[in-house]
Amino acid sequence: MFRRFSFIIAAALLAVACGRPVSPQDRLLAHESQIDAIIAQMTLEEKVEMLHSKTNMSSAGVARLGIADMHYADGPFGIREEGVPDGFQSAGWQLDSATYFPTGSALAATWSEDLAYLYGKGMGIESRLRGKDVILGPAINIQRLPVGGRTYEYLSEDPALSAALAMRYTRGLQDQGTAVCIKHYAVNNQETNRGSVDAQVDERTLREIYLKPFERAVVEGGAMCVMPAYNKVNGYYCSENEHLLNEILRDEWGFKGYTLSDWGGTHSTMGAMLHGLNVQMTGSNYLGQPVIDSVRTGALTEELVNEKVRQILRVRLAVEAVPDDVANTRMTSQPECQEIARKVAERSIVLLKNEGGLLPLRKDIRRIAVIGQNAVLPTQSGGVGAGVKALYEITPLEGIRRRAGAGIGVDYAPGYRNYPGRRRPSAPDPLVASAIDEPADPALLAEAVALAREADLVIFFGGTNKNIETEGSDRADIQLPAGQNEVVAALYAANPNLVSVLISGGPCDLRSLEPNSPAIVQGWWNGSEGGTALAEVLFGDIAPSGKLPFTFPAKLEDSPAFALGNFPDKTAGGDLFTLRYREDMLKMTPAERQAFLESLPKPVSKYTEGALVGYRWYDTKGVKPMYAFGHGLSYVRFGYGEMNASVSGEVVKVSFELTNEGGMEADEVVQLYVSRPDATVVWPAKELKAFARVRLGAGEKKTVSLEIPVRDLRYWNVQTGAWDLEHGRLELLLGAASDDIRRRAEVSI
Repeated sequence: MFRRFSFIIAAALLAVACGRPVSPQDRLLAHESQIDAIIAQMTLEEKVEMLHSKTNMSSAGVARLGIADMHYADGPFGIREEGVPDGFQSAGWQLDSATYFPTGSALAATWSEDLAYLYGKGMGIESRLRGKDVILGPAINIQRLPVGGRTYEYLSEDPALSAALAMRYTRGLQDQGTAVCIKHYAVNNQETNRGSVDAQVDERTLREIYLKPFERAVVEGGAMCVMPAYNKVNGYYCSENEHLLNEILRDEWGFKGYTLSDWGGTHSTMGAMLHGLNVQMTGSNYLGQPVIDSVRTGALTEELVNEKVRQILRVRLAVEAVPDDVANTRMTSQPECQEIARKVAERSIVLLKNEGGLLPLRKDIRRIAVIGQNAVLPTQSGGVGAGVKALYEITPLEGIRRRAGAGIGVDYAPGYRNYPGRRRPSAPDPLVASAIDEPADPALLAEAVALAREADLVIFFGGTNKNIETEGSDRADIQLPAGQNEVVAALYAANPNLVSVLISGGPCDLRSLEPNSPAIVQGWWNGSEGGTALAEVLFGDIAPSGKLPFTFPAKLEDSPAFALGNFPDKTAGGDLFTLRYREDMLKMTPAERQAFLESLPKPVSKYTEGALVGYRWYDTKGVKPMYAFGHGLSYVRFGYGEMNASVSGEVVKVSFELTNEGGMEADEVVQLYVSRPDATVVWPAKELKAFARVRLGAGEKKTVSLEIPVRDLRYWNVQTGAWDLEHGRLELLLGAASDDIRRRAEVSI
């Protein structure tokens, strides 16, 4: 292992000497001589202290040598409030209220690399104010399951879209001086049994679908830290997976930083040490005294420990430590970052349907009925996992009332009971449902219908919440909870001028809602300025321009993992993270607790759908979704001119004229897919390969150019164990969504 490491260093330094382009990863090699000197002065005990947690959110430096501790903060959509040293409970600070940025699926709905960079920049600005060295994010796994508990954190079902945004988010954050810790590497696509499940995926699918976002974030984004996932991949825990951590991440991608386990995600001393883990979070039962003992008995070498310390020190010296008397002296949330959050929210909102031009709201509307608790419930926290103690959060109702002003009356009724998940109130609450499938409450329904009858327009707010979509568990289904479909039907009967706004992180089953809603908007969990952005879109101050980053299936059973019976697995393995904090678990000794966790059933998740994830499945199998990947309407129409296509060197180039045919400024997201009509290798019906967000004034025309590097058209050849290119005809499909192709052309490669 040390010989391999030394070879990589030598090759990188030779590349610099010869004037060849330097990888973003090579920036971590700037202090090698200094690191040599530091390691030479360290005792074995000091080195091993760096390989495990110091507190719940830090790992040790070497104080006597002036090496500061590494301080971590939960992301990925806002800097988490400060916790007590030994847990996640609030420390009760006054200046740690942060900006709540739109969650991952909302960012992905912008389809904007520029906004992804700004998003990372905002996170970086606030992390520096908090004195944080590493942000635990972005979360960039592929959204494989519509029911996935962390769909809202992740970016997209498509690797090209996820990879582009992950790379730019990474650059934006690290340009501010804090390191990212991209997660969860890899194939972490379900919360069910996440701590024990073995994701069994073929090598081609692994490379082409599930690793692409991580690859771009590391190779082009220069990500300094990587968090292995809880699950296994092809038989080995990600925190000790030789193929993922050493062969691919370090040897192939040239990763120079360090890996940090998820909390409780380390499983052994020898496996972690030999197969690519640097830091155990939390505890020292594996990468503490057992490492010292193993070195002294000869089972491990101190040279290997030195290698791991070197990788940590590279990041430590690349990230300037914020002095204690400077950190946390200003409010974390900053106006500049609040503005970034607003821009992302504005461009994330997806207009799914707009029959009869019900949106934007007519100028003559004088009374609006806002129905549904999702109009008033904050979304900054809830459920299990990362949340934000936001400085403020403008709810949809607040945003609508501010924008409506004095001339328009805005009435509100809760409409339905809110399902609290595990967070049940201590006393009965008439606004809290006792079950997720509880029918509509008659009294709340009657109140809502009465308001609807008197209004010029009804806006229904439905969807889920962060106790339904949450880390640690997947949804049982994607049905709208607590009688929402019944409420919508009654509202539509009372007043057909009905707009439905879905506030959720992932897709919902809209078969009942769709025929009762002339207009439907996907509003997401959209951050501190979410209500402001939504009101701007509803009133027509800006045109909606978000596009779906994942498919809305007509029904759950249509989605690939469900259609093939690959999910859910019936084996109950429990959740590794939440079990660690259960009351009976806390009473166990560390050895008893670990023995219990390791005794959990070991379920398997088979990825037999291969590359047919999301729209690839629907298009290839001819299954019609409710709303397709890339779908999103505007208040204007866009004209797509003739497409010119050519191959120049190692790049496929496309250009065409895009026209805003409407009367207001608007953005269009143009999408370029490829199909291979003469292929002998198995491919999906089409795959996204390029996209661009384009802003046009009323009546404006622009020539739009898109490029596809030929290397992005390769496939992983399992026979040769390498990337390969299939030559032949390539059909280029240009459109506004995966099911809305406007222009076609062919080239040969």
